[in-house]
Amino acid sequence: AYQRQYGESMKKTILQHNKRLNERNKGNGDRRKEHRIIDDDGDDHKKDDDTRKKYLWKDNPKNESPSGHYRWPDRKLLPPVPGRDNDPDLLEETFRKARKNLQRMERNREYKLNFRVEYGYDKRMEWETAAANLPREERNRGPAVDFTTWEYSYPAPLDAPPPEGYPPVEPLGTILSRWPQDQIDDVPKPFVERLMHFDYSDPAQRDAAIKFRDAEIPFKVYNVPELSAATKKWTDEYVSDEFWKTLEERNEGFRGKKPLANGHCQESDNNYFAFFNQRNWDFLTMGKPPTLDTDWSFEKWAKHARYADDVRLPPHAKHYYWQAGVPREERQAPERKWAFISRDLPSFSSPDPTFFAWKPAEGKGIQCRFGERGVTAATHYDAGRNMVAMITGAKRYILAPPRECPKLGLVTQRNHPEFRHSMLNFGHFDLLGSDSPDAKAMPAEEKAWLEIAKDSLAIDTVLKAGEVLYIPSHWFHYITSLQKSAQCNTRSGRSKHHSDEFGGRVDVEECMGEE
Repeated sequence: AYQRQYGESMKKTILQHNKRLNERNKGNGDRRKEHRIIDDDGDDHKKDDDTRKKYLWKDNPKNESPSGHYRWPDRKLLPPVPGRDNDPDLLEETFRKARKNLQRMERNREYKLNFRVEYGYDKRMEWETAAANLPREERNRGPAVDFTTWEYSYPAPLDAPPPEGYPPVEPLGTILSRWPQDQIDDVPKPFVERLMHFDYSDPAQRDAAIKFRDAEIPFKVYNVPELSAATKKWTDEYVSDEFWKTLEERNEGFRGKKPLANGHCQESDNNYFAFFNQRNWDFLTMGKPPTLDTDWSFEKWAKHARYADDVRLPPHAKHYYWQAGVPREERQAPERKWAFISRDLPSFSSPDPTFFAWKPAEGKGIQCRFGERGVTAATHYDAGRNMVAMITGAKRYILAPPRECPKLGLVTQRNHPEFRHSMLNFGHFDLLGSDSPDAKAMPAEEKAWLEIAKDSLAIDTVLKAGEVLYIPSHWFHYITSLQKSAQCNTRSGRSKHHSDEFGGRVDVEECMGEE
C-alpha cells in the first residue's frame, strides 16, 4: 500500500513495515480464536485451554480503590518525590529489571499479543445490548452539555503580545476546584476564556495571531473556512467510510483504488489514558499496560462514543479512544492518493508553508484523536510547535509552561515506556483533604505528587469545533474530551525560544536530565 501510494522512495519503510507485520502474524492463524475475550463487565471467557497463557501480565488489585471508582498509578511507575532522599527509587529499580527482561520477552512471538484484546468483529457486546434497550427518550440524545454551543466570555483581542502576564496562569488546584476534571457537566456558565481568541478570516487579527505564534505563547483562532467545512463533512457515516472496515482493508490500506486512513482503537479500564512505548514495557516488572489495543473499527468506536454521551458514561467505566495519523510523506504524493484527513485539511497537509504548518519539512504529518466523553490524556509535552484543530465536539486543554516541569511528576528516563509523560490523574484531586476510604487508600507517593502538582501554574481552555489551538514547543498539556469529539494536529519543528516568565526548551531539558 505504501509503495503504490508513495513510490520507490518508501522502499525501506515498506520492508520494515512488512517485516513487523509478518512477525506479528506469523503462526497466529485466526488470532480471534487464540485470544481471550474480555466482556465489557470485565469477565474473562476462555476461547480454548491455552487462552489465559497468552497474557503475561497480571493486574494488581492494590491499584484499585475500595469503591472501585479510582485506579491508582502503580507506585513503581512514579518518580521519587522531591525532598525524600531516603526513599527508594522504585521507578529506577523497576526500569533496570525491565531492561534485563525485555530481550528475552521480545523473542517470544506472542509478546506483542499481550498489548491487544480482540473481541471479534461479529461479537455483540453488553454495552450494545444496553444501548439498544435504552428508553426512547435517552437514545441519541447527545451530551448533557453541548460545549460547541455553551456560553463563553472572551478577552478583547490584542494587536501584539504584552510584555508580560500573558497567558494569565494560576495554580492548577484552583483551576480544578473551580471545575473538577470528572464533573464534566458542572462547567461554569459562562466559561471564562483567558487565551486570546482571534478571527482567522480577519486579516488584522490573523496578523496579530502570527505575532503571538512567533512569540511562542498559546492562543486560539476561529472562523477557519476549511475547518468549518470539515466540521459539516465529518459525520460518523463519512468518517467510517474513510477508514478500514475489514482486516483485508486494514492490511492493504485501500478499498479498490481509494486510499484509506490508518487508525486503531485503544481501551482503558477507566477514563484515564497514560500513553507508553510498547517496545519498552516489561510485563513481569510493570504489570498490565495502561491501555490495550482493540480490534474495533471506527464504526464500532463511534457507536460506543454516542452511547457514552447518551448514558453520561462515568469516569470509572471502560473508555475507548480512536487514534489515526497521516505520515508526512503523504504530502509529497499526488493529491489523488491522499487519505481524507489530508484532503479535508489542506492547510495542514500542504507541502508549502501555511499559517498552521509554516515549517512543513520539519513536521511529522497529521495526528488525529477521536475522543469520547471523559477520555483524559496524561500530562506530556511535545518538542514540536503544535497546531490543534477541533473538527467536531469539544475538549478541555490544561496548559502548563515549561518552567512547571519539576512539579508535574514526569518520567525522565529516556528509554522508559512512560518517558516525558506523567502518570498523575488530576481527577484524584478531589480526594486530597478527604477522610473517605478511597482517600485513605491512595498511595502515599501519589498523594505527595498531587500536593506538589496542585501548586503548579497552568491555564485551561475549552477547544470546540471550528477552533484551532496553538501549543508552543515544550508546553505541557493535559486533555479531557468533554463529549464525542474529533481533533487533528500538525507540528512545525522544534523551537529554542526561551521566556524569562515561562521558561522554554532549556528548562525542560534540565528537568528531564538532558544535555
